[in-house]
Amino acid sequence: MARSKRLLALALAAPLLLSACSTENSGGGDEGGDGGGTAASGDLDFAVVTHGAAGDAFWDVVQNGAEAAGEDLGVGVDYQSDGDPQRQSQLIEAAVNQDVDGIVVSMANPDALEDSISAATEAGIPVVTINSGAERSAEFGAIGHVGQDETIAGIGAGQRLAQDGATNVLCVVHEAGNIGLEQRCDGASQGLGSDVQLLQVDINDLQAAQSTITSQLQSNPSIDAVLTLNSAVASVAASAAADAGSDAAIATFDLNADVISAIQDGTISFAVDQQQYEQGYLPIVMLKLYAENLNTVGGGQAVLTGPGIVDAENVDEIADLASAGTR
Repeated sequence: MARSKRLLALALAAPLLLSACSTENSGGGDEGGDGGGTAASGDLDFAVVTHGAAGDAFWDVVQNGAEAAGEDLGVGVDYQSDGDPQRQSQLIEAAVNQDVDGIVVSMANPDALEDSISAATEAGIPVVTINSGAERSAEFGAIGHVGQDETIAGIGAGQRLAQDGATNVLCVVHEAGNIGLEQRCDGASQGLGSDVQLLQVDINDLQAAQSTITSQLQSNPSIDAVLTLNSAVASVAASAAADAGSDAAIATFDLNADVISAIQDGTISFAVDQQQYEQGYLPIVMLKLYAENLNTVGGGQAVLTGPGIVDAENVDEIADLASAGTR
């Protein structure tokens, strides 16, 4: 009899328990549908402000990553980009005025952005820096940095060039004042074991850049390798070598479809890949975790997305991913 009474009590209680669970769950999810998030998570809006030029293949992939993260996590992502440091600073200030829930910013020129980033952190808006300026990130109050250590990447490139037999390397800088590019060339010197030659060109005038590289190769036939720091510049460097009748090997930082094809046909020997899709995607994850749970990532150190080497051995595996806009 005692056992029968216990079973009857459980049978009577079950509908009440199920009703309580259903009531709790019906309003507990967020409108973004990310499952398990707070009700407010669907209302989070993040701004991404980078220094890349509009239509640049590298920054297009960063944008793809940021916007994909926004869709996956059910948060708003507004991506804007401007290569002029003053304009970039104004875009950050506009995001602060809009009272966004977080800002992602690349810092190719940290000094020019210090005031606007400080305005964000003083307003209580968390900032994650990406790509450039890692050494100033914590100083400016950012909660984290995602990117590639440019010196380490440069060392890797220099070591690979040395392994391939290069001894006299031309390092082509395409943005004046970009500290990350300077670090790449400095690192390449360390990895190579001797100083690389610096050559300044303007990425906004690729035809002129090609002519400048051609002239340098013609005037100094001892140059046996050209290291470019941008995928678009790599393509014109390969053409410049052909124009100059130079046998200099061409290597580059970063990928695009042309670089992948050139690696496949042997025109470019290798590319240093920093997986920029992650530089767009991961900061949105970090900002959402911080907004909802005060989580930080990296323990005060940069979250590294590279470097990796793409060459003839693995380029075919990367090609399909690059065509999809994720590499």
